[in-house]
Amino acid sequence: MSELGENNTRDRTLSGSSNHSESDVDAHYEPIIRLPEVKISTNEEEEVVLLKLRARLYRFDTTNEEGPEWKERGTGELKLLRHKENNSVRIVMRRDKTFKVCANHFITPWMELKPSTGTDKAFVYTVAADFADEQAKTECLAVKFGTAELANQFKDKFNEARNIVKTKCKLYIDDENEDSEEELSETNSHENNDVEENLTKQVREKLSNLDVSKEETKEDEASKK
Repeated sequence: MSELGENNTRDRTLSGSSNHSESDVDAHYEPIIRLPEVKISTNEEEEVVLLKLRARLYRFDTTNEEGPEWKERGTGELKLLRHKENNSVRIVMRRDKTFKVCANHFITPWMELKPSTGTDKAFVYTVAADFADEQAKTECLAVKFGTAELANQFKDKFNEARNIVKTKCKLYIDDENEDSEEELSETNSHENNDVEENLTKQVREKLSNLDVSKEETKEDEASKK
């Protein structure tokens, strides 16, 4: 019995020491290959966020054989992004979890939000070129928010973005300047034509006066004779 007790004590001692030694061991393995840190670009580094809201996006599909219908394009975070240098503004929206782009288009001065029928939480608008599928496509889109207050907040920022693009974006300012220059050149050409016509009239009048004076001098000479 004494030998059995000694063996049990020895086994407990060995197991306790082995457990203690395993807990003290800090296993650390150096990686075989070190991978460099990769910075992922979102193409939003040069832009400022004007608005960020959760929304649900729909597109009007006219290719359906059964007739045109609204199709959901995704739910996620919608942003209005203003470029720091050229003051362009675009709408970017990514789907939840996958972060896949479901909307990517610029706001133009002539874009107009229209309230959706049957709800005060959504707006409808048409975009000439959306790049969500990496190819420019004309789309009719509807964006829906959780509350009417969020929808109105989007509307206010959307109209503000239109004004920024119209008054500060280099692309549209240059177009307006070109149009104004063309108008000025047209007005100048009209004015020049008017001046030339007036000068022509004046010269004709002077010439006619000269002819009359010549006839008068001939009559005067004949009377003197």
